[in-house]
Amino acid sequence: MRRSGFDSRLVGLTVLLAFGLWFVTFYLGWLNFWVKISFSAGLLATLAVSAGAIRNNRLLFDRTAVIQGIVSAAVLYLIFWMGNAVSSWIFPFAAGQVGAIYGKGQGFPTIVVFFLLLLVTGPCEEIYWRGFLQKSLMSRYGKTVGWLAATAIYTGVHIWSLNFMLIGAAAVGGAFWGFLYMKLGRLDSLIICHSLWSAFIFAVVPIS
Repeated sequence: MRRSGFDSRLVGLTVLLAFGLWFVTFYLGWLNFWVKISFSAGLLATLAVSAGAIRNNRLLFDRTAVIQGIVSAAVLYLIFWMGNAVSSWIFPFAAGQVGAIYGKGQGFPTIVVFFLLLLVTGPCEEIYWRGFLQKSLMSRYGKTVGWLAATAIYTGVHIWSLNFMLIGAAAVGGAFWGFLYMKLGRLDSLIICHSLWSAFIFAVVPIS
């Protein structure tokens, strides 16, 4: 049975595109990593907006959204800090792989990385991955299955990094943001959370 709000062809095409874009971004050495990830996220967000992701989501950016976004970003940072400590103890290769994540796009100005993550990549990823893809999957399969499916796809596109720690980080981040979206139903809170978290963890207070 088809539920309203689900276009299987459009969802499938954008997912295939996401896998292709993440292949170019993570696997191929062309151009700078931060430029590629910003372009990839921006292109997917543009398609999502064209498909109605903005008008179908709550984007007030009011006091509640700001508080939820800041608190959830802090909680996620703490989760990653603890996860890094535990994984470094369990997996001998963890430190090297985490270092490889931070080594991507090396030499690019940190201030530019900060603003790309804060103003481009973070918002655009949430518009597509949660505001369009997860919302579409939840409308078709129900909230829990839609959340799990969107998280699996988000994790899957990161396989091109060939980095176990990065794939694990994508799974944790995707599950966290997806769960908040499922429970709160607010894309604005998620945009604030993702943007702040990524900008700070990569450009201000890296975990290593």
